[in-house]
Amino acid sequence: MLEQFHPSEAVELSAYAESKGFTGVMAADHFQPWVPAQGNSAFVWNVLTAVGERTTGDFGPGVTAPIFRWHPAMVAQASATLAAMYPGRHWLGLGSGEALNEHVVGGYWPEAPERINRMFEAIEIIDKLFTGSQAGKDVKHDGRYFKLESTRLWTMDERPPILVATAGPITAKRAGKAVDGLITVGAPLEKISGLFERFDAGQREAGKDPAKAPKVLQVHLSWAPTDEEALANAIREWPNGGMKFPKGDIRSPFEFEQMAKMVRPEDFEGRMVISADPDEHLRALQRYADLGFDRIYLHNVGRNQREWIDVFSRDVLPKLHR
Repeated sequence: MLEQFHPSEAVELSAYAESKGFTGVMAADHFQPWVPAQGNSAFVWNVLTAVGERTTGDFGPGVTAPIFRWHPAMVAQASATLAAMYPGRHWLGLGSGEALNEHVVGGYWPEAPERINRMFEAIEIIDKLFTGSQAGKDVKHDGRYFKLESTRLWTMDERPPILVATAGPITAKRAGKAVDGLITVGAPLEKISGLFERFDAGQREAGKDPAKAPKVLQVHLSWAPTDEEALANAIREWPNGGMKFPKGDIRSPFEFEQMAKMVRPEDFEGRMVISADPDEHLRALQRYADLGFDRIYLHNVGRNQREWIDVFSRDVLPKLHR
């Protein structure tokens, strides 16, 4: 969580986690933290390079939004560079963005349908650049939202997998047609099963094999030595986990801070596991693993990262099975 930790500490924690048995890193692409108390928001591509140097597992931005703050060509270049430097390890996670990060460059902030359409046009450009550059050809694009003059990526060794983050069934089917894999967040199992069905249907319509498409889960959780500490960490460090409304249009960490004052302990029920008992976390994660996720990225919302890594590497990871 780059909103919560200095980038140097985030890299150290990534290396420490790998030394304890974790095998990959997902890093947030934020321009601002969710709330001011989190205190950071480092440039994700710099951090991922350092993670690549300090670890051996997979890594990617989860997720970046090539709709306003980023032109898709720049995202393609950044991703292709990481794939060239760390073969077989880097993946590209894309999303439709939030005003918290994207509005900082000015301009109109559109409704969700336009944001989604922008994301899929951006995916088209990125895919063109990856495919054309690998073939040694220039590509161009003249679309509704973006333009790209004839060019190619001059550093293009391998095509990183493109994954789209979504929790919506319509977007999931569209993503299945357009990209290589799916990222989603912890939710009721029946909702996730529905997302899988829609994504797989899109894959088949595009002539792809759904069995080969990576399905990735991001799980927010709060562990601490006592239930009381775990709950306090959730309320203080991750209040947005208890906000039961869309957050894509909120522009300022200070607005989130005011909304966080309304969050109560019961607001987290059914949304994330808050417990001192590793077995309770294990049961929840095993249910997700049984659905068929290929990779599950864990985000402990507190600042007690090393303690959490130690406990989960000992009491949770060895007991998880597929």
